[in-house]
Amino acid sequence: MAGVLSGFTTVWAIAALGYLLARGRVLGEHAPQVLARLVFSVAAPALLFVTLSHTSLDRILTGALFAFVASTVLVAAGYVLVARLVWGRDAGATTIGALGASYVNAGNMGLAVAAYVLGDVSLVVPVLIFQVLLAGPFALTVLDLASGQGRPSLRRLALLPARNPLMIASGAGVAVAASGWTPPALLLEPLSLVGAAAVPAALLAFGMSLPGSRPLRPGPDAPDRYLAVTLKIVVQPSLAYLIGRLIGLDGHELFAAVVTSALPAAQNVFVFALRYRRSESLARDVVMLSTLASAVAMIVAALFLT
Repeated sequence: MAGVLSGFTTVWAIAALGYLLARGRVLGEHAPQVLARLVFSVAAPALLFVTLSHTSLDRILTGALFAFVASTVLVAAGYVLVARLVWGRDAGATTIGALGASYVNAGNMGLAVAAYVLGDVSLVVPVLIFQVLLAGPFALTVLDLASGQGRPSLRRLALLPARNPLMIASGAGVAVAASGWTPPALLLEPLSLVGAAAVPAALLAFGMSLPGSRPLRPGPDAPDRYLAVTLKIVVQPSLAYLIGRLIGLDGHELFAAVVTSALPAAQNVFVFALRYRRSESLARDVVMLSTLASAVAMIVAALFLT
């Protein structure tokens, strides 16, 4: 338990430093976006490749992944039922809300939590693969149809993972691991050095995004916001725990399933909302509020499961 709390303390200390840097305008107003692009395009791919290149493949398809996927599907379906049948929201708004309730921040916060709390970055990789290969393309298909842009291009959807640096690096790392080849130190050492910047840079960028946020302000989409955040932070990790217990998970694997399910909504949800001009404020507020609340959920999980 002491190690878990130490991990959370490290995560939030670095995020707090980012907040202070933003408040003092030390690195300029565009620093969060620059850091986020650095993490997404360079540092995190390097970290994932190095980690996966010597990770056993049986650590990717795990019971923890099954518990995460099942909880994700159930939570998204629950949001859709309420938003469509009770509130009568349109397909676009419902899709953005369902993503906010279930699509976790595996690329930034997920890497940090996996590194400092779970002690193994590879534990978040199956979550990332599921979201980029399945959940993301499915949601984009629905948004394409709801936006009236006509039938979505299968070629464009199929190429989505190929345009994602995290997926390219993950695929390359898995391929190296499956081949049994050990990359030379001359290749791995520079990647390891760059990859070491991924987690602290992601946490600094997150902290820098906090000043000026008002996720609790009233508005017409307030019920949608609170439903999505409750499902994301309370219901999804609870379902992951119950499903994990049903399939026989315990110990660190059960803890990993719960913690990855308790990750906040991904910033990609806001990106999707901007792209299709649907429920932008809902997406922004759910991402911000769930990010703040997720720390409590993960600490509670640590108290009961470690």
